[in-house]
Amino acid sequence: MCNNMSILKKKSFLNRLLSSHNTQGEPTTEHVMSPPTILINDTEDCEECENIWMDNIEKSSISSEHSSESVVICHIKEKQISNQQLWNTEEIVQALSNLPAGEHALSLIPTLHGDTLRKVIDEFSNANFSEVALKNQKITISSFANGHIQNTSLSIENEVAANATALQLFTRWPNTCLLVSCYLGHLDLVKTLLSKNAKVSARDCDGRTPLHLAACAASEKIIEELIKYGANPCEWDFNKKYTPLHCAAAIGNIACVKCLLKSRADVNAGLSGKSPLYYAVLSNAADCVEALLQSGASPNNPQVYTETPLHVAASLGSVTCMKLLLNYGADVRVQFSSMRSTPLHLAAEEGSAECTKLLLDAGAACEVKNSRGQTPMHLAALSQSAETLETLINFGAKVNTEDNDGRTPLHAAVAKVTRGIELVKILIQAGALINKADKFGYTPLHIAALNESSSTVMVLLSKGADVTARTKGGISALSFIVRRTPDVLPRFISRLDQAISLHDHELGDLDCELRLDFRPLVPGGRGETDLMLCLVEVGQKQVLKHPLCESFLYLKWLRIRKFFLLNLIFHSIFVVFFTAYIAVTYFWNIDKFKKVLFWLVLIFTVVLAGKEFFQMTHGIYIYIKRWENWLQWSVVLVSIIVLLVPINDWQHHVAAVGILLIWIELMMVVGRFPMFGLYIQMFTQVSINFFKFLGAYICLIIGFSLGFSVLHKNYKSFTNPLVGLLKTIIMMSGELEFEDVFFDDDAPILYSGTAHLMLLSFVILVTVILTNLMMGLAVSDIQELRRCAGLDRLVRRAELVAHLESMLFSKLLDHAPKRIMKVCRQGALLLHPPHHCAIHIRPNDPRENRLPRELIKAVYHLVSERKNRYITGKNRCMHNTNNRESEHIRLSRLYSTSSTNDNSQQQFNELAIELKRFSYNINTHLDNLTTKVENIAREYRN
Repeated sequence: MCNNMSILKKKSFLNRLLSSHNTQGEPTTEHVMSPPTILINDTEDCEECENIWMDNIEKSSISSEHSSESVVICHIKEKQISNQQLWNTEEIVQALSNLPAGEHALSLIPTLHGDTLRKVIDEFSNANFSEVALKNQKITISSFANGHIQNTSLSIENEVAANATALQLFTRWPNTCLLVSCYLGHLDLVKTLLSKNAKVSARDCDGRTPLHLAACAASEKIIEELIKYGANPCEWDFNKKYTPLHCAAAIGNIACVKCLLKSRADVNAGLSGKSPLYYAVLSNAADCVEALLQSGASPNNPQVYTETPLHVAASLGSVTCMKLLLNYGADVRVQFSSMRSTPLHLAAEEGSAECTKLLLDAGAACEVKNSRGQTPMHLAALSQSAETLETLINFGAKVNTEDNDGRTPLHAAVAKVTRGIELVKILIQAGALINKADKFGYTPLHIAALNESSSTVMVLLSKGADVTARTKGGISALSFIVRRTPDVLPRFISRLDQAISLHDHELGDLDCELRLDFRPLVPGGRGETDLMLCLVEVGQKQVLKHPLCESFLYLKWLRIRKFFLLNLIFHSIFVVFFTAYIAVTYFWNIDKFKKVLFWLVLIFTVVLAGKEFFQMTHGIYIYIKRWENWLQWSVVLVSIIVLLVPINDWQHHVAAVGILLIWIELMMVVGRFPMFGLYIQMFTQVSINFFKFLGAYICLIIGFSLGFSVLHKNYKSFTNPLVGLLKTIIMMSGELEFEDVFFDDDAPILYSGTAHLMLLSFVILVTVILTNLMMGLAVSDIQELRRCAGLDRLVRRAELVAHLESMLFSKLLDHAPKRIMKVCRQGALLLHPPHHCAIHIRPNDPRENRLPRELIKAVYHLVSERKNRYITGKNRCMHNTNNRESEHIRLSRLYSTSSTNDNSQQQFNELAIELKRFSYNINTHLDNLTTKVENIAREYRN
């Protein structure tokens, strides 16, 4: 084998020749390729269809694209594909080097040109060499080509050839020289070698014949010369992959292709795999494609799921080649590889609208799916080709077809940000479902937010996208928007501002009407408070203070509070019956009432347990996190234990705990009422902080209790260490009992001094410092709660309304009596689209009582501020216009002084100024009219 230095040497000789050598006796045309001077093997495989999401989308490990806009190419042109080569230069050079005297031939022949070449040809033509040399050469080449010569024999022969002159090289190894000359395009050498009986059937070590190499070199004259001497144009290489016609088609040389076809080359060679037509299309050589088809090349492949020339043309966006293939009967239905892609899939993935239209005109099915369930619409959206998308839609393609993951083309359109807005508008206009979720629960709005495409998010929101839509993991689209595209939030707030508008009369009039449109707050879903709940979940609860949100919550509470009152009445009756049962059973033991109350308590307990099971079906994880639900189940469990008969002593303990728990539970139900919610929240928050506080200092308290137990053995409270701990905690409230401990004659103090010092330390550290610190923290918590009382009240109201509404609109209740459920649900709804979605209030009318006066003032103030901003902007615009007009007047006067007709010029300038003023007034009125028309049109569409 040759070493690396010899390979480099051969390459240097080859490159030097190819840069300076001009093929002898062969005219160059635009179709004839120069000998290969660069690495070939640059065939591009078709890119796989890009997936819409990452593999772990359901795990929320999702990377996102930057939202910066890139350059948008409006028209995707047909690709200009460079000519292909079936073998690269290294492969051919290596195969030729492994021939006898191949290394020396590759080094010597490129240096022969001009007079030197002519001299060698003349000497070789006049030389006489024996048939034995030819016979030995024949045996050597054939044996080596079949791989039976040992490396040692080849090395010996190469050593001999290394010292040979050009004449000796041609004389002894003519077949090797013929192969090298064909590859390098030396027509004169080829003619001379053939005239001296060099074999046209010679092969290199990979089975390439001189005809293969001449076709790779795009040398038509050499091909004609070889065929003249009997070269077989249908020969294969050793791997049975390529014939000379494959080589000529791959480089797109029409002259060589026609020459081979004329010599009866097999036009369908390798049809079961890749035919010459396949490589001609791959090179985008339309003239070669046409010549092959005219000669009978089949555009289709007999093998199923095999790539056909039509697939190649579609993947390259080659319109010309596709037209030719379709005209000659190419099948548009063939599917390729395990992806089962049709040519229409590949054309759509390439983003070629022209190829897509050609295939559709030829009968391609626009609803066919690949192995991933994707239609051409999906791939066109992924390729961000609006033209291709419109072409498919015009041919009747369905815009809501789902792939294997439940994703529609709209999901694919928002997966990238290049032309996402344009694609979204096209698909929605064609009827795409904007809130369609895939099997993971992701809607297009989720994906647009994940990709940080604020502009796409805004378009989707303006088209009615639901920000409350949730994934299978319970993550709302609003959560993604807050985290990935926070710049959308101010625009969202501005939409709320625009929903409050002046409907009739001026703001100062008594009959002034303001319109509150609640549709932006109800984007979709079964519940009307889903958006409110989402705002609280994602940390945007301050939006609830917006007058529109606050008005909506107030009116919604008025509609739904009757259901809350029913719940309050139920719990109140249950508490009364349970308390009465405990009294007659454990206090007075009145059997007459006990049996009646037993069944009443049992019925209410069963109903309460059923209610809790019903709530649990709406989400076990959320249900478990609420400690009030644990309190409810504690009441159910205690009630069941208390009802057991006969009554035992241990049940008195349970009854005592139960009566406490059920009244605490009633207190929590009452605390859900907005009027009392703040006080119950104060109690809850202070209680939680107290137990945290106690947990932090419990070690100090335990230490004092154990110390007191050692020092005061005679005192009854410290005889038992556990009771002593309880006594120590009670002492924190100030119940020290100093005289009873230190001046009791029946239980005298045992360890005077230490006991006094220990008690003094307790008073200072615990009673004074610790207790006052705890009180200060409690006061601080209460002040903070009062400061945020307004917002917290809205949050509690939103949560309560959302909870009751979700229960009322549960799917489980769909099986309840329809008439009753219809009445209940309609009574809970505030809006009844499409007509009853807004209210009109008169802020200046003292009889207006549908909203509290504070809310009415806030709404009025919002509209007034917006109007003031509009007037300020209008005045600023007018001021700028007047400045421009004054400048124009000065310039006009200056110009008129140099004019020959001063009076006419001045009149013309004044007329121009008047026209500008009229134009400005007209434009202002037109803008106002346009705004009103847009508002009316928006209301009509919604």
